[in-house]
Amino acid sequence: MSRSWIASLSAMLLLPATAFAGDLRQDANAIFSPVTAVAAQALVKGNDITAAKVELGKKLFFDPRVSRSQAISCNSCHNLGTGGVDAGPTSLGHAWARGGRRAPTVLNAVFNASQFWDGRSPDLHAQAKGPVQADVEMNNTPAVVEQLIKTTGYAAEFQKAFPGDSNPGTFDNFAKAIEAFEATLITPNSKFDKFLLGDASALNDKETKGLRLFIDKGCAACHSGVNLGGNSFHTFGAVAKPSAEILPVADKGRHKVTGAAGDEYAFRVAPLRNVALRSPYFHSASVWTLEEAVDVMAKSQLGATLTPEENGAIVAFLGALTGDQPKVDYPVLPPRTKDAPRP
Repeated sequence: MSRSWIASLSAMLLLPATAFAGDLRQDANAIFSPVTAVAAQALVKGNDITAAKVELGKKLFFDPRVSRSQAISCNSCHNLGTGGVDAGPTSLGHAWARGGRRAPTVLNAVFNASQFWDGRSPDLHAQAKGPVQADVEMNNTPAVVEQLIKTTGYAAEFQKAFPGDSNPGTFDNFAKAIEAFEATLITPNSKFDKFLLGDASALNDKETKGLRLFIDKGCAACHSGVNLGGNSFHTFGAVAKPSAEILPVADKGRHKVTGAAGDEYAFRVAPLRNVALRSPYFHSASVWTLEEAVDVMAKSQLGATLTPEENGAIVAFLGALTGDQPKVDYPVLPPRTKDAPRP
């Protein structure tokens, strides 16, 4: 998303409500889009989404043997049963280490313009390689992952998923398979999606009021697009810095990636799809209720104080962003041989 588009949208949202006239659904469709499988797969570049590749990626996503300890899988931190995240504030990694930030949700992650809170990976393909090699997460190496592929039933599955490749069992193809699977982890058919697609009764009165406030108060200046976020970076505390518990001083966000002074304490805007399922909130995992999170954002980003009624309406609207959760059968993983890597 270009900075000029964001600036134009921000200026539009600062106009009085009368200037943003018209049908609420029409206004919403100008800012947001519904979740669809077609839209998701169109965003995957250089990696054809095939049934064989998706099935392989699913097994790899659930396989703890891709970690050095052989105890941690992708699903350990991105649990598909709890909104695509784990249930605690920060994830447990190798040797019981904890990461410094809340795990982002894997659900609808394909719609994000970049991955991780600081945007250091441009897509799911690049992102899939990071946790495997991170010391605080899986603490493994590409060579060990490739050895696992060669010494289990995965070898045949990689050949099937990448039939034109003379050497299919590579770490790069490992990441492509996971990307293909994760591109299917979308949550369509939320009440909000049905509203966008023409069902005027999909949202109740409180949710409708919340949507109107979400637009008019300026929340949608950053939380826009299909994922209601995930497509831009903004300074946390643009108007008023929250407490050090919510915004730890040592974590300067995107600044660590770019080195630019203007990126200090800037983070990728959190996607809000299914947000009601995945407390605690923010990169610091410091807030446990949506009510508090909404108040923090209003004060720190907009310089606004919401009434209890306004807060409740926006929270109700956020609840209407929960879509159909992906139904994924737990896979049976290919057996190892005596030569497979061991911890």
